Amino acid sequence: MEVRNCKMCGRLFNVLNNERICPACQKKLEDKFHEVKQYLEDHPGASVEQTATDNDISTKQIRQWVKEERLILSSATEAGIVCEKCGKPIRTGRFCDKCKESMANEFQNVYQKPEPKMEDLHSTRDRDRMRYLKNE
Repeated sequence: MEVRNCKMCGRLFNVLNNERICPACQKKLEDKFHEVKQYLEDHPGASVEQTATDNDISTKQIRQWVKEERLILSSATEAGIVCEKCGKPIRTGRFCDKCKESMANEFQNVYQKPEPKMEDLHSTRDRDRMRYLKNE
């Protein structure tokens, strides 16, 4: 089992799934997330900077929650979150809907097996047949 220092508090903790922060700090961060989420429900037009200031949290953490699709911004241009593929302003996640659809189609096309041609079927069928030798 691996042991690391917590990135937030500096304490040692046992790493199970490649975590960067200890369980106590994870709990605090999760509580802070619920606090920010409640704040945004109460103040739907609040900016990222105002939310960060009022809740004593970094704008970087709020943007991380937006990229993880845990929070949705009220307007796409407010926080400067842009699609990582085309650069279009988005409200949540890493990619806009158009790019997500495009990537899904590309992945689907990669995994589709091509249908065998009739010529290929005949050649494999003839090759796999049992042969008899004539004794003369």
